Amino acid sequence: MTPPSLRLWLIRHGQTAWSLSRRHTGTTDLSLTPTGETEARALAPWLTAAPFTKVLTSPRQRARRTCDLAGLGDQAEIEPDLAEWDYGQVEGVTSAEIRVTRPGWNVFADGAPGGETPADVEARADRLIGRLTALTGNIALFSHGQFSSALAARWIGLPIADGRRFALTTASLSLLSISPDQADTRVISLWNAVPGGPGR
Repeated sequence: MTPPSLRLWLIRHGQTAWSLSRRHTGTTDLSLTPTGETEARALAPWLTAAPFTKVLTSPRQRARRTCDLAGLGDQAEIEPDLAEWDYGQVEGVTSAEIRVTRPGWNVFADGAPGGETPADVEARADRLIGRLTALTGNIALFSHGQFSSALAARWIGLPIADGRRFALTTASLSLLSISPDQADTRVISLWNAVPGGPGR
């Protein structure tokens, strides 16, 4: 059973040039834009007030830099399973562009040609959850938009395809935790919160 004290603070990295233009960014190691750096700094009051037992970050610099600017870089450990999907042949391409030749394409259902399949990402998310549920307390996870959505879906037992329903803003905070009334039930207790609220 998952420890009732476990709370996963799931943080998407700040804005990059490709997140701004809605290009799929997996293995390409982009830096934050100036706006992304400002977004990341705005997370600091939320995060530095919490006592974290562990801080984990994707290996990509956009996640690591967000972690640093949010004030948790000195505690961070690299966690390869927090990396974004490997988008293979559609790296750097928008969903709209992909659907010109693949009508109705969605990475959560169809995977990335030449990259990870939904089954690959589901297995990775489940493997990570298995390790995280052995921990207690507040755990900070700095990751990416579509992997974080996949992780949230798997946290509450949904199939990977339902990850498409969990949209995330850059430099957003979500909380994955345990129901206070049902110790065997995992819940999403906060989703896509950003300093300054909607429309920032």
